[in-house]
Amino acid sequence: MGDLAEVLSEHDLNFRKARLPALYSDFRPQRTLNPDGYRANILAWQDALSYLSLKGLLCDRSPKSGLLFLHTDEHLPRRLTSKYFGQPLALGAAVRQAIADGKFVPLHTFLQPHTATFTQSLSSISWNAAEWTFRQLGIKDMASSNDRVPVGQYVILGNLEAVFQEFKRQVAWRTSHFDRIFTKLQFQSLFAPTLVAGQCLSEQDVEILLTFLSRNKGFIDYNGDIIRIRKASDESNINTEDIAVASIKELIANLRHQTASLNNRIDFLTHETMSALKRKNRAAAQASLKSRKLAESSLANRYATLNQLENIAARIEQASDQVQFVNVMRSSAKALKCLNTQIGGSVGVHQVMDQIREQMSEVDEVAAILAESTGETINESEIEDELKALENETREKAPLGEEGEGEEQDVCKMMQHELSILPNVPAEIVSRHNTQVIEKQVAGISLDQG
Repeated sequence: MGDLAEVLSEHDLNFRKARLPALYSDFRPQRTLNPDGYRANILAWQDALSYLSLKGLLCDRSPKSGLLFLHTDEHLPRRLTSKYFGQPLALGAAVRQAIADGKFVPLHTFLQPHTATFTQSLSSISWNAAEWTFRQLGIKDMASSNDRVPVGQYVILGNLEAVFQEFKRQVAWRTSHFDRIFTKLQFQSLFAPTLVAGQCLSEQDVEILLTFLSRNKGFIDYNGDIIRIRKASDESNINTEDIAVASIKELIANLRHQTASLNNRIDFLTHETMSALKRKNRAAAQASLKSRKLAESSLANRYATLNQLENIAARIEQASDQVQFVNVMRSSAKALKCLNTQIGGSVGVHQVMDQIREQMSEVDEVAAILAESTGETINESEIEDELKALENETREKAPLGEEGEGEEQDVCKMMQHELSILPNVPAEIVSRHNTQVIEKQVAGISLDQG
């Protein structure tokens, strides 16, 4: 299996060994016989091309190729050749379908300032219209009659989306005005090596990304030279302040690079001077020492300039923050004024509070009226006297009640004694005669006997 085919089989689940025969075969007839299988194979090849392109495996170090766009020609199937299954026979159908679906956008169309936003719909309409026209003329389906890979350069929107998400993550901390502005050169030096792991965006990739971020996502402002990460409070266009900030940042970056180079040169000249002295080569040591003095003088000047620029940059950043603060305070003052107008000011609040107190007094007065009795007035002293009389009468009757209760208890005890001396009931059935005798004995028992 070829190199790229091996990479796909190792990193792409769609290219597992069981599916490779179907993916490398001519599956174009499945478009009508098995639409779901056809669509799955098409999507697998489109994802594979996006993956290989983003990993830099389809780049040949030429302006025709990059990480965010794909150069397609007749050599593309050969690069994907498998030693077991040969070239992919339906790769052209996958590329054309990606173009029709708007996943692959022609590069020259994408970079146009106004028409690229409608690329997806226009490409889909034009391709579908062409297929309909061919069918009406009795010509076989374009996807099944010709599998040549279209020749051209196509922006891969899926890769752009992935890089956009990574860019958002990396600039999330850049909230100040100074940190959100770059020149194009600064942007490329900062983000080109970091947005794709293990890869570096080319100049064409950076231009595609900037166009996508500014026009399609509205995430940045870009005028061809200056990039500004957009905030809601920013003006619609890049102004002279933004240009000045970008210029100062670029100059500071250049000076830092120059100072680093001069420091390295001074270290080298120092080492060269010492080596010359060890060799007792006084002339060489004197020349190296003179060059080092010149480098130190140049380094001191650059450090002085760098300090001035950094001071200016700090002042600009401070002033920008103050402008934002004042704008926030101004909008807050307007909001407070509007709210106070709705409230009516202190006079209005006093009026509202007076009305509340008046209504609360009214509620208390109504509650007092409702609490008044509406029936005949009862004399509480008469009720108290009558209650005491009933209590006295109850106490006088209490001893009689206790004696009666004692008599009833004696009678109950006597009945229990009489019942205890009675004979037990026989287990077997007694005769009629014995039953009559027992009844007479029971009838002869009287409570008065006790």
